[in-house]
Amino acid sequence: MPAPPPGCDPESIVLTFPVPKEHAGLRLDRFLQLRIPRLSRTRAQAIVKACARWPDGRRRRASERVKEGETVWIVRPPMDEPPTPRHYGILYEDADVLVVDKPAGLPMHPTATYHRNTLSKLLERDFGADDCPQFCHRLDRETSGVVICAKHATAEKALKTCFEKREVGKRYLAIARGRLERERGRIEAPLGPAESGPHVLMAVREEGGLACASEYHVRERREGATLVEMHPETGRQHQLRVHLAHLGHPIVGDKLYGPEGHQPFIEAIDEGLSPGLLRRLGHPRHALHAFRLEIAHPRTGALLRLEAPLPPDLEALWAAPGRVLAGEPVWSWGALLAGPDAE
Repeated sequence: MPAPPPGCDPESIVLTFPVPKEHAGLRLDRFLQLRIPRLSRTRAQAIVKACARWPDGRRRRASERVKEGETVWIVRPPMDEPPTPRHYGILYEDADVLVVDKPAGLPMHPTATYHRNTLSKLLERDFGADDCPQFCHRLDRETSGVVICAKHATAEKALKTCFEKREVGKRYLAIARGRLERERGRIEAPLGPAESGPHVLMAVREEGGLACASEYHVRERREGATLVEMHPETGRQHQLRVHLAHLGHPIVGDKLYGPEGHQPFIEAIDEGLSPGLLRRLGHPRHALHAFRLEIAHPRTGALLRLEAPLPPDLEALWAAPGRVLAGEPVWSWGALLAGPDAE
């Protein structure tokens, strides 16, 4: 990370974004939208106004056009970040590949809110900036489970090609509200941005949505909830969460797609996860876990079958779903942050 430019607090955090050929000519605010996940246009403009600088310290404007080969500097004053887990598990490692078990609550990449408290920074801490493994896919902050990383460029290209060609077997476990009656099924429902609500919100869009399909089968039913195994045939944002909600069985703890829609998400942003909100949600995070990934090894071509066990918070939830759905949570956000032995 470069030193802050002249005129900035020496403890500032500097984010750098090189401009590739395909982004040349874009407005600066639009370029940042493409580089920072889930960034609204209004928020991008606010970031440019407050934080965008030239290396010599001059301020930049949102309307400026970026040029191929330049590097955009975002200089963020030092600030407290929301706490996140400071641990991860290693499921497999060799000279080409690192596979980790990401805990719930830990963002993978730096965002407008998180910079130091991310999985990428934890890997940089443990492997060094020059040898830091690179992610080949992503999970949402609240989703736990298997993440595969490449240790060098050749492995990264091979693994990402597998994802692009959909030559990867992905399996998730979700704890859904209610009783899914069919043992197995396939959900075909196109997805696109919702017409209203937070900018992160997705919805089933019969017109203009992207083709999207998920397979599921029921593992077990218990006390008004269903443990369901999910296989996303496509990889759309929030796909499994939206598809289960579309069936009328949203995932327990989902702040965007649960029985109250996106209202819990707004409340959590404005007020944090209050005891009342936690009782309504049933669980501090959405109960979704990426438990298995199957992919060809980038060097040998042999099939890697990688699994992460159900984490303790979801084990506790599944042990007493009736109690949870009745408004008596069995896990807290603080316990998620503390680690696997917290409760």
